[in-house]
Amino acid sequence: MTTTRDPERPGRLLRAERENLLPLLRRTPLEAFELPTACPDWTVRELLAHCGAALMRIVDGRLPAFTPEHNAADVAERADWPVQRILDELEFGMVEAGPAIEAAGGDLDVIALGEWVHAGDIREAIGAPGAYESLGTDDALALLATVSRERLTPRVCAITPCGDWVLGNVLDGRAAAELSCDEGTLIRMYTGRPVAPERYRLAGASREELVIYR
Repeated sequence: MTTTRDPERPGRLLRAERENLLPLLRRTPLEAFELPTACPDWTVRELLAHCGAALMRIVDGRLPAFTPEHNAADVAERADWPVQRILDELEFGMVEAGPAIEAAGGDLDVIALGEWVHAGDIREAIGAPGAYESLGTDDALALLATVSRERLTPRVCAITPCGDWVLGNVLDGRAAAELSCDEGTLIRMYTGRPVAPERYRLAGASREELVIYR
């Protein structure tokens, strides 16, 4: 599928999660916000605080940011916020950050992808179906194809039920790897999330080489 940059794609991804994730969270029992997530040391509540804070940094123009130190400070700042306030900030950011990301010319597109992936982490943690195959999957995969090249992963031809994707970079003396899996598994593999071995077939590369977040 085509991966030509669409400047409206990051905003669409954020709006998709506003429509998909926020209503789910607003009817989720409070105790579920203390569940662990795929992100080490962060509960659902803390991961949501990180997501909202990252978007507000973009809205407010507080860049560069997104270092581990910034992220930890943002979460700590929100430690005593009620869940409702955390969700309100996240929803505001999902609406307002899109134009700022678009104006950055591609430099911040990876943040929108990260927010979408974290929404999958949240769904996974609370047991919601389709964790990494929600509304916006095609836009997420198109962004992933771009980021996989920027992060210097090897060339992979991925075959999924809904289409084929070319990710990563051609490496001298090395043929493209081949990957067959569903879309959610593709996202999991490139973002370092747990994947059952029977969910994919990969030849010509290792799983570790594909991960874009280090």
